[in-house]
Amino acid sequence: MSIRLGYQIPNFTYPGRHAADIAPTVVAQAREAERAGFDAVLVMDHFYQLPGIGEPDEPMLEAYTLLGALATATERVQLSALVTGNTYRNPTHLAKAVTTLDVVSGGRAVLGIGAGWYELEHRQLGFEFGTFADRFDRLAESLEIVVPMLRGERPTVRGTWYSTESAMNEPRLRDDLPVLVGGSGERKTFRLAARYADHLNIICNATDLPRKLDALAQRCEDEGRDRATLETSYLAFVIVDEDGDAARRMQYDHLRSRGVDLDTLDDDARALATERQFVGTPDDVAEQLQRRVLDRGVDGIILNLVPNGHVPGVVDLAGRTVRPLVGPTPA
Repeated sequence: MSIRLGYQIPNFTYPGRHAADIAPTVVAQAREAERAGFDAVLVMDHFYQLPGIGEPDEPMLEAYTLLGALATATERVQLSALVTGNTYRNPTHLAKAVTTLDVVSGGRAVLGIGAGWYELEHRQLGFEFGTFADRFDRLAESLEIVVPMLRGERPTVRGTWYSTESAMNEPRLRDDLPVLVGGSGERKTFRLAARYADHLNIICNATDLPRKLDALAQRCEDEGRDRATLETSYLAFVIVDEDGDAARRMQYDHLRSRGVDLDTLDDDARALATERQFVGTPDDVAEQLQRRVLDRGVDGIILNLVPNGHVPGVVDLAGRTVRPLVGPTPA
């Protein structure tokens, strides 16, 4: 498994389009990403839209149903949630879902998983939220079940949160289905990644990356793992256009829609508001990603294109911009 370049689709609000148009638009983006040389297509595992992207009642598709559809619409790209909210599914159900995705996609599934965090979804939809510590304890216990089931083992667990008895998971195409852990927690998330994962997707402000990578190295040492065996990527909010001014207008308009007016902010506040954004012409975006992310030691980029990813040609432009930075598509 290698994800040096991933395309995340977190936004299903497409101007001028109706509910029936959403799935074809997502499929078109996934196919364009595949043609453009992305290693993976990833979707969010949420039921409501996230505050940084839109309003809670904006369109949001269920992740594994959507990934199954994308499996039939693509041929090469790996497919994953970025990331599965552990609190939304029993771990045996999750193991079955991701293994089924692997079977129907011909061996292209990745289990992306995290602790879960969006309290509004949990409260309104009836999922138990619990404390921060609860959610990470549940994630650790879930991984004790899910990962062995992906490997063909039959775990028996009598845990605080979950119980299994010789849990079976058939059919499987392989015993090395990759595991991706996503998040920013330097102690809990990174420790679980060091213990279980093939890939860690780091979600943080770009200026925090050196500290995050140092913490990851320490967690790997604590777990007795060679840090070089754990691939890393960074989740980047990209707004790219051949016209740099158009890209910057999209950035302003998107932030204004979320209640942030860049014109009213001082330099420090503006820098903080745009810390995870990479905006401008292809050359601008490539320079920013190289300097702010890759030069700090991260292996790859998973990017989204919230304002304009649905526009034909934009995913291809992003792929042509970023692929040279991270190396050729893995064999």
